[in-house]
Amino acid sequence: MPYDELQKLIGSFSQKRQDKIHKDIDMIPIGLHKAKYGKVLSQKQIQSNAQALEALLNENGYGKQLVAKWFNLNGTSVSDATFDMQLVQERGNYNATQLDIALASQTARGTGLLADMGENLIKNTFVLVNDISYVTSEEKAQAAKLGVGIGATILAIGGLLAGVDITDSAQDLVNITSSIADSFTGFNVKTHSYLFQLQWDDETAAIFYENYYTEVPDSTKITAFLNDNNTFKVKYVEHEYEFDNMAVMKGAYDRQELIRTLCTRSMDKNIAALQLKYEDFKVKTPIRNIVYDEKGRAKIYCAEVGMKEGITSKSSFQVIQRVFDEETKQTSYKYIATIKPIEGAIWDNRYNAVTEQAKGSELSYTSFRKISGGEILPGMLIIEGKYKKAK
Repeated sequence: MPYDELQKLIGSFSQKRQDKIHKDIDMIPIGLHKAKYGKVLSQKQIQSNAQALEALLNENGYGKQLVAKWFNLNGTSVSDATFDMQLVQERGNYNATQLDIALASQTARGTGLLADMGENLIKNTFVLVNDISYVTSEEKAQAAKLGVGIGATILAIGGLLAGVDITDSAQDLVNITSSIADSFTGFNVKTHSYLFQLQWDDETAAIFYENYYTEVPDSTKITAFLNDNNTFKVKYVEHEYEFDNMAVMKGAYDRQELIRTLCTRSMDKNIAALQLKYEDFKVKTPIRNIVYDEKGRAKIYCAEVGMKEGITSKSSFQVIQRVFDEETKQTSYKYIATIKPIEGAIWDNRYNAVTEQAKGSELSYTSFRKISGGEILPGMLIIEGKYKKAK
């Protein structure tokens, strides 16, 4: 296996990889239906797109890249490449010694910890594919359109991940050329987002740990992993569509930055909607600080989420406590309380909100008040809506 094949599985996607993906999109036999101005994709077309994209992602080994990222596949060549558990340990707040024991152990406790890790970390890994079209003011009048294209960005959601921030990836994704930006005076964007989830179950985990995982150089195992094109797959789970016909921007932007801003915000809206629709994609964010009144009673609860995540004064959040059972090595979630954002104290963390001097952009968190429930402590997690896994 050549060294450059190994490198494709380490780190972010290379430009060469992205070029190949766009080429494959043109060649794929089951078509991708592009949204056009004045027309809405049918459910049949959306499903067809989802199937085509799922096939494309799996043909290009995205599932294997995600697994390689989680277990930090690293090395200068196949002969000295290794895996490790550092990222798993950091994201899952697992003790390194416990993980070592779990990997070597065939006991219920050892396999329980690995199962917990798979359920709360690796299984909750997603790929989001965004199909963006924009309509210029001039083209809208002519009932015309111009497509931006399809790109992909990885979102890995860990059990204790504080939030999802794809600003850098989104900017790369919508890095539209100046020739496009100079062709209009104003525009609206429409975004179809397709969500895919890494398929990680007990059988898949067993294959990886038994056949491929190695913390010491083992070219046989690494080569076998790189050549495995069947075990690690992603699966389509949900779709979301966003089109803001009344998009209004404050402040002064050059045209390229205006495109980036509206496209990024359009994708953020879809991500927020997908979090509400798909249970495993929901973001768990910790309570960062609590403000007490003069009598020492908790008055305000602060968390680093805001308008980018779709929060309004009507939103409702559950406060949950993550409980790790040392005996069974399993994680569960306990319901603690219900909180709501305080109107006028919602953080505007949308892309370029500070540049616009938008109301709330000067904040660094959103303030909440308790509606019902028990005592809330810093570090407890909040999650929008009702979290079905909380007991």
